Amino acid sequence: MAAIGAEAQTYRNLHGFTGSRGEDDGCSRTQVMRDPATGNLYGTTQSCGVGWGTVFMLDKTGNEKVLYNFTGGVDGALPVAGVIRDSAGNLYGTTEEGGDLTCSIGGTVGCGVVFKLDTTGTETVLYRFTGGAAGGLPFAGLVRDSAGNLYGTTVQGGDLSGCTGYGCGVVFKLDITGMETVLYTFTGRADGGNPQAGLIRDSTGNLYGTTTAGGTVTGSGTLCEDGCGVVYKVDTTGRETVLHTFTGEADGAVPDAGVIRDSTGNLYGTTELGGAGRGVVFKVDTNGTETVLYAFTGGTDGGTPEAAGVIWDSASNLYGTTAFGGDLSCNPPYGCGVVFKLDTAGTETVLYTFRGETDGRYPSTGVIRDPARHLYGTTQEGGSEYGCARQGCGVVFKLRP
Repeated sequence: MAAIGAEAQTYRNLHGFTGSRGEDDGCSRTQVMRDPATGNLYGTTQSCGVGWGTVFMLDKTGNEKVLYNFTGGVDGALPVAGVIRDSAGNLYGTTEEGGDLTCSIGGTVGCGVVFKLDTTGTETVLYRFTGGAAGGLPFAGLVRDSAGNLYGTTVQGGDLSGCTGYGCGVVFKLDITGMETVLYTFTGRADGGNPQAGLIRDSTGNLYGTTTAGGTVTGSGTLCEDGCGVVYKVDTTGRETVLHTFTGEADGAVPDAGVIRDSTGNLYGTTELGGAGRGVVFKVDTNGTETVLYAFTGGTDGGTPEAAGVIWDSASNLYGTTAFGGDLSCNPPYGCGVVFKLDTAGTETVLYTFRGETDGRYPSTGVIRDPARHLYGTTQEGGSEYGCARQGCGVVFKLRP
């Protein structure tokens, strides 16, 4: 493993959020998605707007349009994940809270919803979680099949005998009529627990993801007393297979983000912790053998890729972000994060180092890539020092080759 620094791309701040409680802005960014036909970006803000988050669109010139403001009621509240889009332009996503207001998990107001937003900005709640066997608190986004069925995870609910009595989460399917089917219920033991990441789906309908807890617990006082998480597969019959169990040592710990899959079935992702202490980029092959492709040090190479997974290009180079590391004079001694590239030899190149000013800081989600090789992403803070407790409310950025 090696790391090199190369400010090889031109940074552009496409939009700086102000956190205003109006119709025009938001704060607490999630990962964006791009319409290939128009180049417009779509995403959500977790709070602000009118207080409970928004769905927004950003055009190619950086002009923002708020498509929907959540009210915190039956329509949902606090969208933690981004959105997906169908061929007709409808958007689909989840909110962590809101929905069934009789449901509460650890003090939440509602247990979350799955929503659809049409091209006129009209929201339809497709499903409201109850926090019981059906699951509750969907942190992650959705994946959609050709028939229009939606698949996702909840971080809690399911079997309420585990995970402090709130349940360890489920994998669910939602059909086009709004009928939910729980495909798998986590126990929080060897099978994993508390999936914060979304799913990917292969051509035969198998689902793949990660959990932040569960797996093999190595004893009290360790890095992960409830287990360091797993990489798993759920087949079309609802049978789960644990593909890798993280130990919290060199192999990594706490995979907040999901995985991507290559044409031969290998899976790639990141962990927030473990490795050299600041997370890793990993590969799990079809035999379940894990290879650490890169271990972050927390220095100029970056550290702690939080909920940021990886993407790749046609040459199999991987791209992602870390929330910390980079310029350690920004938020000393931790740094404000980097955008990185990892080639097939395991050599890391830092493409951009955040400095916490107008460029933002703490990119906690990954990046997306357009056909011209531009990278797009968001930061949690920075951009403006006058909103969000004077920490800045984050930005949407573009890196140009």
